[in-house]
Amino acid sequence: DVPLLDLKAQYAALRDEIRPVLDAVCASQRFIMGPRVEAFERHAAAYCGTAEAVGVSSGTDALLAALMALDVGPGDAVITTPYSFFATAGSIARLGATPVFADIDPETYNLDPAAAEALLAALPERFRSLRPRVLMPVHLFGQTADMAPLLALAERYGLHVVEDACQAIGAEYPGPRHAADGSAAHGVKRAGSLGDMGCFSFFPSKNLGGFGDGGLVTTNDTALAERLRLLRNHGAHPKYYHALVGGNFRLDALQAAVLDVKLPHLDAWHAARRAHAAFYDRALAGSPVRPPAAVYRDSGAAQYHIYNQYVVRVPDRDAVRAGLHEAGIGSEVYYPVPLHRQACFRELGYREGDLPVSERAARETLALPVYPELTESMTAYVADTLLKRVKD
Repeated sequence: DVPLLDLKAQYAALRDEIRPVLDAVCASQRFIMGPRVEAFERHAAAYCGTAEAVGVSSGTDALLAALMALDVGPGDAVITTPYSFFATAGSIARLGATPVFADIDPETYNLDPAAAEALLAALPERFRSLRPRVLMPVHLFGQTADMAPLLALAERYGLHVVEDACQAIGAEYPGPRHAADGSAAHGVKRAGSLGDMGCFSFFPSKNLGGFGDGGLVTTNDTALAERLRLLRNHGAHPKYYHALVGGNFRLDALQAAVLDVKLPHLDAWHAARRAHAAFYDRALAGSPVRPPAAVYRDSGAAQYHIYNQYVVRVPDRDAVRAGLHEAGIGSEVYYPVPLHRQACFRELGYREGDLPVSERAARETLALPVYPELTESMTAYVADTLLKRVKD
């Protein structure tokens, strides 16, 4: 059997590091905020290349708090992708704002800058009463969106940029090689350091996963960071004095302690995932299976892709997945229904065919096991079985 993910294997390797810090937190009985959270925030900010990092209760709450920090609400439009986990659009709708979707790039599955530009230049009639406020690209499956044109687009239209980096901690964007005047460009930057804020999830299945829910917002804006710290604690400072209406978005000290132990191992785990992905790429070359495109591989960015998921396109996807299941191989469909076709967003007026690239991806893509602890025999078995099932 080859599961899609084996968290027990990771824990077995780290048990002797993790148990003492859990015992230390329990001995301290400081479970809400405190030095463990502050230490992890410092280390995470340094890792992501930002001035500030604010721990929160989940990736969903990271997105929600980031939008709240920008006062996003009714009458506002947030431009984003329809091919993502539900929290991307759900966080927008929860504030009374409207998610407006632009299609994706067929190679990377990330927001297509040309599609976003066309959307902003000519919003559909039903959205023209809205104020575009935020551009929210998603760094899907562990590879950053093409941020240079998206940042330029946001500047042109006066939009804030909130990066949904929940699947991409440590992933790097190389940026343009030269600035407009011919001088050196900003060079490689990490996900979460490019826009106004970056939002991360520490759901257990992520490359950096906790022992439950957890999240983070990164920023280089000190004022935004202070606002986020207020918002995560009911807008209170000092205690019982509320400057804002916030929420209970705090990161637990136990989660911060676990994440702080795991963080130094993260780059090695990324490298192992890239090695597995490279094997799959070679094994599947020339077959009907279409491997994911690593568009920044030769850019000079070391962390060009962190492979939170290794997602292929296959003919007759559902039958192939059933065949893998019969052979004891775990797989998953991310995502079977694009956001613009979800029942809860029916009132937005989207129809089948409006965003065809996203709709096709939803029909054809399949995620294969790529976690660091896979052995060579396991990846070979996955590739051989997949190729056999596709031919059958």
